[in-house]
Amino acid sequence: MADTAAFYRARAAEEQDKANAATLDNVRDRCLRAEAAWMEMAVRAERTATLRATREGGAAAAAAAMAEPALH
Repeated sequence: MADTAAFYRARAAEEQDKANAATLDNVRDRCLRAEAAWMEMAVRAERTATLRATREGGAAAAAAAMAEPALH
């Protein structure tokens, strides 16, 4: 997912560059809205990746605990 977030951030940077180069207000506004949307997608992708890693790590730990013999 890090690649996806990096892709989203790259697209946001492109939109920022377009906004800086725009001479028309409506084009600049459109590019800035697109930049904000790409950044939100990047944040969401990073949050999802973090939660997934946490969930999978917890599942792996639980499976390892179940696999160990009881020491009673």
